Amino acid sequence: MKTKATPPTRTLLVLFVAASLLPLVSQTRAADARKNPTSKLYVADVEGEVSINTGDKIEDLTKKSVHSAEGVIVETKPDARNAIVLSNGTGIAFDPDTRLEVQRFQQEPFSPNRTDLETEPSISQTKVFIPRGGVGICSSKLVAGSSMIYSTRHTDVSIRARKVVIETNDNQTVVSLLEGDVTVGGSLGGGQSIKPGQQAIITRSSSSEPPQIRIQPIPEADMEAIGDKASMACMARRTVYFDTAERKDENANADGIFAQNDSEEADVLVPVEVLPGTILGPSTVSPFEIRRTVIR
Repeated sequence: MKTKATPPTRTLLVLFVAASLLPLVSQTRAADARKNPTSKLYVADVEGEVSINTGDKIEDLTKKSVHSAEGVIVETKPDARNAIVLSNGTGIAFDPDTRLEVQRFQQEPFSPNRTDLETEPSISQTKVFIPRGGVGICSSKLVAGSSMIYSTRHTDVSIRARKVVIETNDNQTVVSLLEGDVTVGGSLGGGQSIKPGQQAIITRSSSSEPPQIRIQPIPEADMEAIGDKASMACMARRTVYFDTAERKDENANADGIFAQNDSEEADVLVPVEVLPGTILGPSTVSPFEIRRTVIR
């Protein structure tokens, strides 16, 4: 003979099942957290006085240090230079008197056992603001779904380039493309594409007006200096690549390359320096010691 469960019995059964599933949900969330380490930046080189604002404190930027990338502000003094590498494989070389704000930098889990270090390891979303100064950018080959936007007071620059230089001041922004694809204007004015060997000069009369964009060949007199900036960024990105590793304790790395705010359980992004004879080939050379080397 079958008996019908009373409503209180059903309630108890539901509560029991829900309670039994809580550990599984917690384990799933923990596993997801392990697969999503915080995006990082690695300092490839520093010359002169350069500061980094992490949100918690402002400190001097030091060579081979590693920081969580999203939200940081890197600023070079008028007589200083530096180069950093983001964990998606993008190298950035800074001119003197440059300020760069990483407004957003998010990255999906890395592909396991990846072997192609010329392609970024996972989908990434980058949003950077440059109020002043100049940067050379040398990126990995972006995977489908990634976006890279660099903005100035005058324009948005959508980058799918391998080598591009952005220079900005109060009056104008100049975007010079050496290799790849770039669109300037973006949401501010529909956007115009420039080709390798061209540069866009962007001005803007007010924040309510669309930018004025003039596209021209890169002047021959400027080509060497622009090429050097991109080459320094490429040399920086070839000094290191990022991989994931399980963090075991706060003292897991004597060199301090793990950020102090990573949890003990989570996987972390680990910069792996490229030394002579390792997989990337070129030896580790300071991007500011050899300024005229061309990276192919």
